Amino acid sequence: MLDRRTLLAATAAASFARAASAQTARARTLRFMPQAALAVLDPIFNPTTIVTTHGYCVFDTLYGADRALRPRPQMAQGHETSADGLTWTIRLREGLFFHDGEPVRAKDCVASIRRWAVRDAFGQVMMGAVAEIAATDDRTLTFRLRRPFPALLDALAKPAASPCFMMPERLAATPADRAITEMVGSGPWTFVPGEFSAGSRAVYARNERYVPRDEPADAAAGGKRVHFDRLELTWIPDGGTAVAALRTGEIDWIEYPLPDLVPVLQRERGITTQVYDPNGFLGFLRFNHLHKPFDDVRVRRAIRDALVQPDFMSAVALEGDWRECHAMFPCGLPGVTEFPAAPRGAAAMDRARAALREAGYNGEPIVHVNPTDFAAVTMQGRVTADLMRRLGVNIQLVEADWATTIARRANRNPPAQGGWNLHNTNFPAAGIANPALSPIIRMHGDRAWFGWPSDAGVEEQVQAWIDAPTAEAQQAAMRRVQDLAWEAVPFAPTGLFRLRTAFRSDLTGVLQGPNPFVWNLRRG
Repeated sequence: MLDRRTLLAATAAASFARAASAQTARARTLRFMPQAALAVLDPIFNPTTIVTTHGYCVFDTLYGADRALRPRPQMAQGHETSADGLTWTIRLREGLFFHDGEPVRAKDCVASIRRWAVRDAFGQVMMGAVAEIAATDDRTLTFRLRRPFPALLDALAKPAASPCFMMPERLAATPADRAITEMVGSGPWTFVPGEFSAGSRAVYARNERYVPRDEPADAAAGGKRVHFDRLELTWIPDGGTAVAALRTGEIDWIEYPLPDLVPVLQRERGITTQVYDPNGFLGFLRFNHLHKPFDDVRVRRAIRDALVQPDFMSAVALEGDWRECHAMFPCGLPGVTEFPAAPRGAAAMDRARAALREAGYNGEPIVHVNPTDFAAVTMQGRVTADLMRRLGVNIQLVEADWATTIARRANRNPPAQGGWNLHNTNFPAAGIANPALSPIIRMHGDRAWFGWPSDAGVEEQVQAWIDAPTAEAQQAAMRRVQDLAWEAVPFAPTGLFRLRTAFRSDLTGVLQGPNPFVWNLRRG
């Protein structure tokens, strides 16, 4: 029988062991707050940034884009190209396994590429050049092309929204217009379904069988080395509460805190801030081209010219972290045309009011869908709503969480039947850098990105850029597609901005790029 002193000693030892175990578990857990709540899990069906972040955890890609947007082998060991450029052969690395224990086979990659290409604009462009994709053995897949397509690897390495993620054939066989729910990939993290709470929390465990590449990590390329046992994506709706949690160490990393709070964090000992992605983000107002009044190009042009970009940019980024960008692609990238800004003030407002009248607008409700929980979008949407009110528009600002907003954004019905007229959002520059990559420049009707614009001239020049036989021809097509798109107005740019990310100073190895990359990280 234990005496009192022995019992107390045993109790103290057990308490110390539990505390030590808790501290060890805490040290081995990475707690990350993303930019928005994770509600949908299929990154092909729903290619938003938060779902892409989740996708990079669970799935891997054949090729990955580095910070300079160059495609680098990832799951691929390498490739060979025939002399005529019509046959590409890609060999898989050894030691690739899915989370269910099955080896990654070439047939899985073929099925994954086909499913991705149905929904992704760059994938659609690529498949226009592809005659056949075949698995010639378990580790080899072959592309046979109708015509040379030098951008094949750029498509497979596509960063940002809708990367070409590899999944088992049985999942990739799911129609692209239906979301998969089983999260089985070959990426550096395994999804823990029993701890998933849609819109609140997602949990991942380190994939013990993952074999990283030997090269250093570089954005979505290189060795994806995981030094934590557990990853928790925790959504905190209130930006102030999230910053308080970072300051106390309850979370390790905020994808991007509210701009107003960044100066506070920059003065805080124990917290580091850095530019999220040096290439920045292009903000824009998307019009629904299916319904009045924005089916009229005169209205779209007038609204574009009435936008005051500094109003939008100062609402989402710090001074010095944004610039005006009157362009169809992110300013500063090669070949981008910057158009003269329209004169601001009363004249621009009068032109917009006149365009609305000429288009037959008579005060009907205009529905603007806007998220409440995505600061870089929320504030831009409210600036738009204020502008519309000043133009005399009967604006209905329909605000909801991000998951609800993107669900409504996909609705093509008239606004009174669950659809919409306007939507603000942004894209990382890396995801819209050229005509093949950018979904928002495309104007191919029902197959276009939300808003569904149509313009045969723009599409002809996109194809000319893709098919250009020389660099000079491609540059000429790039100029023409921008000139035509500026007149057709698939969207109205609101400016180019850079965001700051914030993390505990004992967290090292935070990479820069168009997405947060949850590998290469260590504590201490």
